Amino acid sequence: MAMDVVDYEIKGAEMQFVEVELDPGEAAIGEAGSMMFMDAGIGMDTVFGDGSAQQGGFFGKLLGAGKRLVTGESLFTTVYTNQSHGKQRVAFAAPYPGKILPMDLGKLGGTLICQKDAFLCAARGVSLGIALQQRLSTGFFGGEGFIMQKLDGDGLAFVHAGGTVVRRTLQPGQTLLVDTGCVVAYTPSVNFEIQFVGKIKTALFGGEGLFLAKMTGPGEVWLQSLPFSRLASRVFAAAPQRGGSREEGSVLGGFATGGLLGGLLGGDDE
Repeated sequence: MAMDVVDYEIKGAEMQFVEVELDPGEAAIGEAGSMMFMDAGIGMDTVFGDGSAQQGGFFGKLLGAGKRLVTGESLFTTVYTNQSHGKQRVAFAAPYPGKILPMDLGKLGGTLICQKDAFLCAARGVSLGIALQQRLSTGFFGGEGFIMQKLDGDGLAFVHAGGTVVRRTLQPGQTLLVDTGCVVAYTPSVNFEIQFVGKIKTALFGGEGLFLAKMTGPGEVWLQSLPFSRLASRVFAAAPQRGGSREEGSVLGGFATGGLLGGLLGGDDE
């Protein structure tokens, strides 16, 4: 399928969204639940798969949906088509604090490998597939999963990363060691492996996990400072663990309101 050439504008700082401008007849595909708003001239259509294999019959649709299911995504995507005679806009919002990265697949060699939850939206024609790690050790100990997403095409795709994002260009033979959860995306020319941190004491008490991602150039690598798994673990650790409510504020405030006041009220009931 021919790629649609779309214009876009990324707005916001910590909680960003991307506003895509569509000419008449152009379309964008988005993850289910990612749409923020759209102009009245845009029509929505939920499709089976990624929307790029609609000319391939039922088997093509089933294969596209199966790939998305394996990567943990929904079986369906939504296609937003400009059905009017003028320019129309549709916006897609990031799911958590971070940055939205515009990826021009045509300038990246036509393929980009990214974390399975990184894809946000794309121009119609971009194909969403799966990228299996070639080494079993990478699959077993990679931390973020054996299966990653593969974006194919020569159009624009937008991926989301947590926190601050840094792009590193690796020269041939240059190696970068990264926390496995901090890898957002990389070009296929980068060799991705998993290696042990080296020392048992560091592995057990260093707080960085047992394994690191070893990325060897040449190629491009995008890294995030706040993986969603790290954010979720911090939120879980701060949540109440024994039921009831957890008061915000200082220790003194919590003691005064929860302990002293509760004791006084309890004494009045006796």
